[in-house]
Amino acid sequence: MISLLLTGLIVLLLISATLAPIESLGWWAGWFGEKESLTTTPPSRQVVVVDQQAAAMHYLVYLSGIGAITHDSIPLEEIKWLDALGGRVPGTILVLDVFPYSVTNVGLTSERAFARLWRWLEQLQLSEKGGVLPFLINLRNVLQVAVSADHRYGPIYNLGVAHEIGKALQAHGYRIGSGTPVTLLGWSGGGQIAIGAATFLKPMLHAPIRVIAIGGVMSDDQGLKNVTHLYQFYGDKDPVQGLGGKLFPGRWPIAKQSDWNRALAEQRITSMSLGPMTHNGKDNYFSWDVQAPDGRAYAEATLDAVTGALTREGLLNAAPGA
Repeated sequence: MISLLLTGLIVLLLISATLAPIESLGWWAGWFGEKESLTTTPPSRQVVVVDQQAAAMHYLVYLSGIGAITHDSIPLEEIKWLDALGGRVPGTILVLDVFPYSVTNVGLTSERAFARLWRWLEQLQLSEKGGVLPFLINLRNVLQVAVSADHRYGPIYNLGVAHEIGKALQAHGYRIGSGTPVTLLGWSGGGQIAIGAATFLKPMLHAPIRVIAIGGVMSDDQGLKNVTHLYQFYGDKDPVQGLGGKLFPGRWPIAKQSDWNRALAEQRITSMSLGPMTHNGKDNYFSWDVQAPDGRAYAEATLDAVTGALTREGLLNAAPGA
């Protein structure tokens, strides 16, 4: 029985690896999804601003880590952290309805061939009784991060995600061409997808794009050319975020002309340690139970880093076109 289960899991993993770029290619070929253009006319709907006393001067789009199943089915620790963040960004609209591991913004439990399987794994993940089985969600999403970073398929994938981000922004009242600044906040694999989407998002919106990566695994993506500034926050005990610097030759110091190293030379990348944090487990970036040496909870330290970056960029009191 165990051997049969392991065989099934291996087959599923191989199928997922094979299909990883297919969704992007299928979307590009028009087999599914829509590629409608963004409009300069805002939708007629009520917009919820984090600070109701202030106009929306800045939009902050959250791209979850590889544990996400849909845009609203993410680990509870992230939800609690985002609730706290919402109270600290006056004048900002926090956009939470983008699932970064799908070129069409369709969650794993929606209309997909393996939707029943993903729903089952979601229940195991929520019950915390599934052992290593829910890790298949992470593996599937890691493959999408790899597609985003791939020089062959990445541009198509990142274009699709950029379109979905643009649509989500408009659904929250964003006006194309207004110049209102947008920040992409990517956790883990969301960091790579954020800089990948920036390739197309800046010319789509005609607005400055910043990226904040928390424990981000990132390549030397060409999207860095369109990023006003990248803030890379990491934990000293987080080996996962360091994989980007090892796996992608364009991030090696010898690749002087890569987009990453050019951005470094232009001082458009700021890297900062948040202390002895880990990528997963009780000592992660979103933990309220473990304290840093200065007495702050790890989650609080991460909040301070993010809001500090926004403040340095002038985005908590920004004007359109900043």
